[in-house]
Amino acid sequence: MSSTPHDPFYSSPFGPFYRRHTPYMVQPEYRIYEMNKRLQSRTEDSDNLWWDAFATEFFEDDATLTLSFCLEDGPKRYTIGRTLIPRYFSTVFEGGVTDLYYILKHSKESYHNSSITVDCDQCAMVTQHGKPMFTKVCTEGRLILEFTFDDLMRIKTWHFTIRQYRELVPRSILAMHAQDPQVLDQLSKNITRMGLTNFTLNYLRLCVILEPMQELMSRHKTYNLSPRDCLKTCLFQKWQRMVAPPEPTRQPTTKRRKRKNSTSSTSNSSAGNTTNSAGSKKKTPAASLSLSSQVPDVMVVGEPTLMGGEFGDEDERLITRLENTQYDAANGMDDEEDFNNSPALGNNSPWNSKPPATQETKSENPPPQASQ
Repeated sequence: MSSTPHDPFYSSPFGPFYRRHTPYMVQPEYRIYEMNKRLQSRTEDSDNLWWDAFATEFFEDDATLTLSFCLEDGPKRYTIGRTLIPRYFSTVFEGGVTDLYYILKHSKESYHNSSITVDCDQCAMVTQHGKPMFTKVCTEGRLILEFTFDDLMRIKTWHFTIRQYRELVPRSILAMHAQDPQVLDQLSKNITRMGLTNFTLNYLRLCVILEPMQELMSRHKTYNLSPRDCLKTCLFQKWQRMVAPPEPTRQPTTKRRKRKNSTSSTSNSSAGNTTNSAGSKKKTPAASLSLSSQVPDVMVVGEPTLMGGEFGDEDERLITRLENTQYDAANGMDDEEDFNNSPALGNNSPWNSKPPATQETKSENPPPQASQ
């Protein structure tokens, strides 16, 4: 009984017993083998949906495909994105190719955290051409692939550097038309350029224009604008980004309430409460009072934010300005009675208690009195 690549125990030419959906057993070369099988299953009725499904199966959503080669007019390098990859493979067959597959020899693999890189210096892209004559083209070069190391194991980057190519014509066809000089002259001409058909080369040249136009096409589908309006809006937004680039994000800073034209005032109490100028840090957890003899306002300092419901980076207190109705412009705060009757003080405040009268203290060992 024959087995298929979808069987659990399929023996492939790259090694026995590979399971398709187990990334630790599937090798990158086997994924290329699966891609060759999918290309061989293509039919003449394969439409754009089939090619898009093909690209979705073997390429990541942000994949890129790069081709590098040298023509008569100099070196060329084309890079296309994920949206243009399906069309690239379809142009290969539209240019007269009936079969396409890749052969990897002596490839080297390197594993990373989330990807696998395959470097094959002896890669061959083989195409079978049916027009104008049956010809087999072997395009040789270096292929570097980057796979994502997950269940899908799709290609993230594809870079194929073409070094040389060979066009092989069967000997039977040469013997058949040996007496026809016109056919021999036609067979002596190349049907590809560096292994690529003119149909594919023209598409790659067109991709240089199509790739920047992806934004225009997406805007046209989204907003249903005319091509001219899409171009105007895209150019205007690009001009805005150039003239006024976005400001870098700023880290949120702690807001502080500061007094304007404040003068520092200090007052010490027996309870150990300390008061300072507005906006200064407080070390004592109890509420403190900041009074100034120079300004007629009373500054009440609240509890630290760390002790309340709001959590801040610093131990700051909310300062509230109250009207001091007991302020006397003539005498200021020199009157002790006005100070004790201030509405900003509570009944249990240590400021309400009168300090003891100043009196001289006697020492236990008084100095000797001088004798008369």
